[in-house]
Amino acid sequence: MISKGKLKRAKLLISCPEKPGIISSVTNFLLEHKANIVHFDQHTTDPQAGMFFMRIEFDLEEFDSSFEKLEQDLHVMARDYALDWQLGSKEKRKRMAIFVSKADHCLSELIWRWKSKEIPVDIPMVISNHSDLKELVEGNGIPFYHIPMSKETKEDAEQKALELLKGNIDFIVLARYMQILSPKFISKFPNQIINIHHSFLPAFVGANPYVRAFNRGVKLIGATAHYVTNDLDEGPIIEQDVQRINHRYTAEDLKTAGRHVERRVLAEAVSWHVEDKVLVHGNKTIVFT
Repeated sequence: MISKGKLKRAKLLISCPEKPGIISSVTNFLLEHKANIVHFDQHTTDPQAGMFFMRIEFDLEEFDSSFEKLEQDLHVMARDYALDWQLGSKEKRKRMAIFVSKADHCLSELIWRWKSKEIPVDIPMVISNHSDLKELVEGNGIPFYHIPMSKETKEDAEQKALELLKGNIDFIVLARYMQILSPKFISKFPNQIINIHHSFLPAFVGANPYVRAFNRGVKLIGATAHYVTNDLDEGPIIEQDVQRINHRYTAEDLKTAGRHVERRVLAEAVSWHVEDKVLVHGNKTIVFT
């Protein structure tokens, strides 16, 4: 009988070409490692010749030694089945860096959820191209780094940020960071940079989206959280949401409503990333929620 006090939770994400017997092989593999499966999700793009995706949560006895052995053996199994996989654990908290500019609503939401333990991460740093939010950040015990950025200093500013990030973080959240990251920077963190876009993509890309939405008389506004790629605002979408509005809303009312949607959508996307619920396939995501 397994002692409940020694059980700890691990998470396994798998993607591979569809092939009969994958589920049986993976579950038997976990059974051999004395894993007790708690949650199981799967998806295939085509049962005959598509891609197969799977997420499993399981408990392990004597976690440290069992987790290490399971991770070693997964490398062997991955070669046999052409698996792409990632193994995570609730015992190993991810480290999240936040980039901001002047707007504080998305940052405040992330900090609140972090403090309330709704998003179980560590926040080693907040980096900003402005100093406006320094007091808010440091008041919550988080290191704040001000790295000014202009067209002329962009390369040096990104290099300073990379030096701060190196070895200290697992992923980055752009909480209304009003700068476009260079391909060189993005290449360091593939599918590890989450951005919030202040409209329901692909509508109203660019500046002043709420004013443009107001001028068009739209009846829905929204927000999109996505991974950052070299194609501006076209990375794999993690989460979207909308809010219905009407003719009584002013442009300022739209901005206020938009901020509420933005903070909610970004927080959900970050939470799912932290919980290892997102798999990227091409320019799409499979989100096991």
